[in-house]
Amino acid sequence: MKNVSKLWLVGLLTISTSFSLFAQNQFKALLVTTTRGWHHESIHAGVLAIQQLGIKHRFQVDLLEDNYGFTDNKLANYQVVIFLNTTGDIFNEQEQKVMERFIQSGKGYMGIHSASDTEYDWAWYTKLVGRMFVIHPAIQSARLTILDSSFPGLEGFANNKQWTDEWYEFGPDKIDGLKTILSVDEKSYNPVASWEANPNRGAVSGKGMGPFHPIAWYHNYDGGRAFYTNLGHVAADFTDPACLSHIAAGIIWAGTGKK
Repeated sequence: MKNVSKLWLVGLLTISTSFSLFAQNQFKALLVTTTRGWHHESIHAGVLAIQQLGIKHRFQVDLLEDNYGFTDNKLANYQVVIFLNTTGDIFNEQEQKVMERFIQSGKGYMGIHSASDTEYDWAWYTKLVGRMFVIHPAIQSARLTILDSSFPGLEGFANNKQWTDEWYEFGPDKIDGLKTILSVDEKSYNPVASWEANPNRGAVSGKGMGPFHPIAWYHNYDGGRAFYTNLGHVAADFTDPACLSHIAAGIIWAGTGKK
C-alpha cells in the first residue's frame, strides 16, 4: 500500500511540475522561416537560438515552414509571429488577410534581417516592417550606436561596439512614428554597393543612408506591435550574447507590449 501511495505521489508531482512549467510561459510565438528567394544559411542557427531563448525566457516557440496551416484558428493561440530571414512573396492573399487580422487583434510581429526583403508588393506589410531593404555592400565590420538606451537588450552594444554583419541600406520610411533604437556608423565601413540585376527591382546601386542609418526599430501599428532588427545574416549572430539579448527583448516586447 505504501508503494502504491508513493507511485501516486510521484505521478501527481510529475503532472503538477509539467503543468507548472507550461503555465509559466509568458506567451506563445510562431516562428516563420519561409523563403521564396535567397535562403540564408543562418536560418537553422536562428531557429535553434530562438528556441533556446524561449526556454530561458519562458515563451513557447512553434516552427512554421512553408505556411502550412497559417489560418485564423491557428494564430489565435499565439501572441507574436516572428519572421526569421524570410524572403520574397511568402503569403497568398488569404494568408495576408490572416496576418493583418492577427495584428489588428492586438498581437505582435518580430522581423529579423531579411524580413525586410519580404512581400514588397503587400503595402500593409511594408508599413508593418517600417522600412524595406534596397541593397547591401559586402559583409563588413562597423561601429554601432545605441539611440535609445531605455529599450532593453541593448547593453551588449554599448560604447560603439564593433560588429560584423550584412548592413542593409533601406528605402524611405513606409510609415511615420518608427522608434529607432540602434544605428550603424557609415564612417566605420564602406556602404557603397552596386548590383546589375536585382530580381525584385532590376539594377540597383547604393551609397549608404548618411549620418542616420537605422538598423533596429519598433512601433505600434494597426492595433498591434512590430519590432525589426537588421542583425541576423551570419550564423555567429545567433551565438553572441549581445545579439541574443537584443532579439529576446524584441520578441518579448512584440509578444507582450512590455519593456
